Amino acid sequence: MAGVLSGLKVLDLTWGIAGPMTTMVLADSGADVTKIEPPGGDPFRNQLGYKVWQRGKKSAILDLKNAADKEVFLALASKADILVESFTPGTTAKLGIDQATLAKLNPRLIYCSITGYGRDNALSNRPAYDALVQARTGLMFEQRGWAEGALNHMNGQPDPFPDLEIPQDWVQGAPRPGPLFVASHWPSLGAFFTASLGISAALRARELTGKGQWVETSLLQGSMAGAAGVWQRAEKIDADGFDTWILGNRSPKGHFQCKDGNWIHNWVPNPRFILQASEGDTLNATPNLTVQNDPDRFGTGPEEILVMSHYQPILAEAIAKFTSKEWTEAAAVAEMTMQPIRSIEESLADNAFIEDGCVTETKDAELGTIRTVGNAYNMSLTQGKPGAPPVKAGANTEEVKAEAAKIIAEAKAGTAAQNAKAGKSIKAPLEGITVLDLGLAIAGPFGTQLLSDMGATVIKVNGLFDMFWHRVHIAYMANRGKKSITLNLKDPRAMKVLLDLVAKADIVQHNMRYDAAERLKIDYESLKQLNPKLIYCHTRGFERGVRQGLPGNDQTGACLSGIQYEDGGMGRAGEHGEVGRPLWSFTSFGDTGNGFLSAVAMINAVYHRDKTGEGQFVDTSIINAALLNTSYAIATPEGKGFDRPRIAGDQVGYSAGHRIYETKEGWMCFVLVEQSHWDELFTVLRAPRLTIDEHFATFEARQKNDAELAKFIGTRLKTKTAAEWFAEFDAAGVPMEIVDEEFSRKLHDNADFQKNKWVTSYPHPVVGKLDQIGLLVTLSDTPGVIQGRPLLVGEHTKEIMSGMGYSEEDMKTMEEQMAIGFVGMPRMPTRKPGAPLPMSPSAAQTDK
Repeated sequence: MAGVLSGLKVLDLTWGIAGPMTTMVLADSGADVTKIEPPGGDPFRNQLGYKVWQRGKKSAILDLKNAADKEVFLALASKADILVESFTPGTTAKLGIDQATLAKLNPRLIYCSITGYGRDNALSNRPAYDALVQARTGLMFEQRGWAEGALNHMNGQPDPFPDLEIPQDWVQGAPRPGPLFVASHWPSLGAFFTASLGISAALRARELTGKGQWVETSLLQGSMAGAAGVWQRAEKIDADGFDTWILGNRSPKGHFQCKDGNWIHNWVPNPRFILQASEGDTLNATPNLTVQNDPDRFGTGPEEILVMSHYQPILAEAIAKFTSKEWTEAAAVAEMTMQPIRSIEESLADNAFIEDGCVTETKDAELGTIRTVGNAYNMSLTQGKPGAPPVKAGANTEEVKAEAAKIIAEAKAGTAAQNAKAGKSIKAPLEGITVLDLGLAIAGPFGTQLLSDMGATVIKVNGLFDMFWHRVHIAYMANRGKKSITLNLKDPRAMKVLLDLVAKADIVQHNMRYDAAERLKIDYESLKQLNPKLIYCHTRGFERGVRQGLPGNDQTGACLSGIQYEDGGMGRAGEHGEVGRPLWSFTSFGDTGNGFLSAVAMINAVYHRDKTGEGQFVDTSIINAALLNTSYAIATPEGKGFDRPRIAGDQVGYSAGHRIYETKEGWMCFVLVEQSHWDELFTVLRAPRLTIDEHFATFEARQKNDAELAKFIGTRLKTKTAAEWFAEFDAAGVPMEIVDEEFSRKLHDNADFQKNKWVTSYPHPVVGKLDQIGLLVTLSDTPGVIQGRPLLVGEHTKEIMSGMGYSEEDMKTMEEQMAIGFVGMPRMPTRKPGAPLPMSPSAAQTDK
């Protein structure tokens, strides 16, 4: 079986994280990827992650400032399908390999640029190291949120419960005020996801138009993708059911330490399950303790923090009676969202992941047999597979030069194949594609929102009680630009409406349990009988296998993959002996990473169908996304790790030169990579002698004396404010940023962001003016489009059904008999404060 991108040629001119991960997934999907490295090789090859991200690629060393090597490169570019680069804006133009130049040479080329902050804006030339982007954008504050919660913070409103005292042991993050430096490279991961989306969309567009185009994204847009649920600003945040306790830093997040000292995460914490199951000397978990049957489960309103603060010590005491293994097994019986916190190495040693293919085993020339992240997504007809282990820098240089020489010779002889002529004109990559979204919560609907942003018509199939979820601000982040029809699929008349829609749809997507889809007879095998060309996408919480039927969400995926372990600094003690605790970051790519992967898979399936007429089944999961998020680490089959940088429980960073420091006022982040960075730092700190001091003058010396060096830097920085230091360090060329507390409050008013549609605003009938994160990737010829505000449940039922031929009388009868619903249906009394949300079983099982 050939991967969906088989036959495509890719040139990889990237380094770091985002670009190498993007081209890795292209290679895994069947593309022929050649990494072009500078003389001496990629300077970031010492990263352990390169053992993963450079797999399946050829490597050629070319000096693009050398005329002969540049001729080789241009020959390769003339025949390439995709080029991915991560130069600072303006550099490619100086080298003569910019998009405009190469588009003239090869009009079919898809040219993807991944920068720090995009081009032609005030931030374009800021240093683009991942930690520095996290600092400037304030993601380091967003990791654990604000006391007042996300909405209040964005609107400048105070903490609604200022007198509530919450013990530090109950909440996330290092026991100190201020930002958190986490292990996950969220901006780069976001840029990887957005670049992958943009390239897939551009490929599909090229299949119709015959033309390539410029795809652009950035670590800044990657940060926006991660914070899309947090960085929303609304005029009326007191609208019924809109605000929540979830994104506040003082609310417990369901982390509990067990009898054996290990941690588990139960999200959302379920008092009834925990307290009743632990009443005796042995755990007594039965299916009737599931969350959907619990009348006392926590609701979403801000006032629920008061209830949680009451329950937290009681639940902690109950959990401590039994081991993490006992709780995990009990949770599986009771169908609870509860999983153990484990390291990345433990995750990679999980044989269930190997059997699924989301983890793969390979032989590394230096390290022996290792396990790494496997397939990002699965396709029934065009499945890719992880490529061969990485080759050494320049291993294929002569082969690549020979290929270029052949291209040059053919061009001179006039025998080169001509580019295909342009095809039809389209405005957006997925114009004309109709998607039925049966997804729940975030992991499903976010993927189809991305399809809407790429121009697809997305019809959201809501249940009768979905309004209770959709009024929460978190749901708003995944449901813009869609039409909503409310159907009670237990009613045959409503099911007929759905099946009639399926017959004309291009894609059906959902993340309910697959056995539920089979019971409803809306599984792939059933629906493809109705529509043989249908593309069917299913996403899960976990791998296909032992956990397939268990309820999963962003949080439990982050537990099992090692994200929470690493971000909490649980693998290393801090300078004062701080032992890390689990951290669920508010900017994670579990749910949304699943959404990105599903969108890429669905678009690639459309690309395949455009060429062959074949539909197919595609799938991915939250755990697939989570494993990509931790792909900077590898392990042996037994779970033994390899040396790599780790943060500690104090969550300040990796080392003296790659961390955050508190100043007299405010925090600063430094990423010192080159010797000159250290020389400049010591000069600004009025300690130039340290540039020749035997303790700090060299890389090896600094490694040996890291704690002493960090203490020295920290002491000096305390003498001035962050703003005062910034001016001096910036003038000296030291890579650093102030950790900005205010970035999020200003981004919706930034003229550059508005112009680029990176942020968007619209009037909303419930919350007034609503500001949200906008387009996450830019396509030059077929740009994305924001098709409207977040939906109201059932607001398009009449429009859709009228278009299908239903009369007003038919619809009125079906509404009265609860087969369908319109806006505001069903009419139910207002929920009392603190009461649980009505949820369908499948919704409760799947997500936040």
